[in-house]
Amino acid sequence: MPPLDTSRTSVEIASQPETWRRAAQSVGSFADGLPRRGERVAVVGCGTSWFMAHAYAQLRESGGHGETDAFAASEFPGGRAYDRIVAITRSGTTTEVLDLLAKAKGTAETTALTADPATPVMTAADNVAVLDFADEESVVQTRFATTALVLLRAHLEAEGALSAEVRPIAQAIKDARHAIELPLSPEVRGAEQFTFLGTGWSYGLALEAGLKMREAAGAWTEAYPAMEYRHGPISITGPGRVAWLFGPAPEGLADDIARVGGLFRSASTDAPGDIDPLADLIVAQRLAVLVAEARGYDPDRPRNLTRSVILGTAAA
Repeated sequence: MPPLDTSRTSVEIASQPETWRRAAQSVGSFADGLPRRGERVAVVGCGTSWFMAHAYAQLRESGGHGETDAFAASEFPGGRAYDRIVAITRSGTTTEVLDLLAKAKGTAETTALTADPATPVMTAADNVAVLDFADEESVVQTRFATTALVLLRAHLEAEGALSAEVRPIAQAIKDARHAIELPLSPEVRGAEQFTFLGTGWSYGLALEAGLKMREAAGAWTEAYPAMEYRHGPISITGPGRVAWLFGPAPEGLADDIARVGGLFRSASTDAPGDIDPLADLIVAQRLAVLVAEARGYDPDRPRNLTRSVILGTAAA
């Protein structure tokens, strides 16, 4: 049992190895509604869901499964044709997602991944995968988003459409269990600024890590593709500031960060051997809670946020 003073967000973060396992086991139940090889696919979401869409789109296309684009739901290009639109929406009530699905009716097959089967998305999309076992009480998304990505990733893996360098889902789940216990150094926990970096699909994870730190802890964070970081953004790095990389490091990156006095952090610097970038996102989620609590914030009640954004009415 967790301590009585453990935040609900922390409990949900720690549950991810189990929700990932369940998603991987259930992929066959949802396979008929998930993108087929060769389909031209758009993946949409808002906030955290958009960043998971970004990661999936890169995984799918780099694995040779088909052209795949990711968009914030509010920025979907209406004149572009797709075979399928996949919407990731924890609440199933987000206005921009529902509006897009309504407009797409009859023009493309639509699929939604959601946590709540009693919401409008159930009839708005042609196909729905309900991951209710990964639903959350927290305002800040953690386990639903990563579990949705695991489901999509497991589907690609089942069809042999993942790049060779991407770890099997079974290994990612093992890495997630390790990530729950991985210690965070005092230097990282006490840093004044964080820059999250990624390459390929892990750039979406870097964007999400930055969002988690801002939402939960009000922290100063930025996120960039790892190679692009050296074209200007590295100027923000210095003593007391962290550059956190998801996935393998481009040659010379660690040396560049050390030269400007920053603290370079990657899975391989904090653990013996690398861990899956998605598992490393769990470590960043834990950091967000730790920093929030150190600053006197309640991670279960983030400032200025509600669980779902419903335009024109009170948020639910």
